[in-house]
Amino acid sequence: MSRKRYPEEFKIEAVKQVTEAGYSA
Repeated sequence: MSRKRYPEEFKIEAVKQVTEAGYSA
């Protein structure tokens, strides 16, 4: 169960970081 949550949270965090960077750009 923890293994499935790892990739899910990682993808969400990556998308959030990219979105924030895009807004700042």
